[in-house]
Amino acid sequence: MSDTKSLTYNTSKDPLRIPEYGRVVHEMIRHTLSLPDREQRSKAARAIIEVIGNLNPQLRDQPDFRHKLWDHLFIMSDFQLDVDAPYPIPTREQLTEPPRRLQYPQKTHRHRYYGSIIRQMIKKASDMPEGEEKIQYIRLIANQMKKTYLQWNKDTVEDQVIIDDLVELSNGKLQISDLTLTSSSTLKKLTTPTNQSGKKKNGYKKNQKAYGKHKKNFKK
Repeated sequence: MSDTKSLTYNTSKDPLRIPEYGRVVHEMIRHTLSLPDREQRSKAARAIIEVIGNLNPQLRDQPDFRHKLWDHLFIMSDFQLDVDAPYPIPTREQLTEPPRRLQYPQKTHRHRYYGSIIRQMIKKASDMPEGEEKIQYIRLIANQMKKTYLQWNKDTVEDQVIIDDLVELSNGKLQISDLTLTSSSTLKKLTTPTNQSGKKKNGYKKNQKAYGKHKKNFKK
């Protein structure tokens, strides 16, 4: 009965800062903190780095994994470990500060269905020198715009609508009067996904018909 009362549960111990490394590693770090000599602490810290590296071999596939191990070491020591480290020692403030706000690109609401890639292509075409290559590039952009338009808007569209949108999106830099685009029916075929299940079904019916026709040849 006395042995039962002397048991110590993990719930009664100090919480682990990085539980994935286990309590033994945290105890090693606590022992390192108690060493009076800086050189001894640094030597013990390098030994702990090797231990946690072996415990997590998957980290070796990550870029600069040893830097991450040293950061984990200082986190587990509650940033109290004073040793010679090969990397800058992180501070509590650096790890707790909120991330910087990302500056998202401003999207225009007009003609959004064309996408940002089309706008980049139009900008590139606007900077190209005049010539046959530029005309072919513009035709490629216009056909892609028409295909996107058919996918998100209507079943058919006049070529002049696409040309007017092209002129507007280029701020008037791309002026094409006689631009012939691919027909709507052809572009719709390129955007319609293939019905693989239908092919299998038709193939199954064809095989069943052939089997029924020659069924007598399979009888013993």
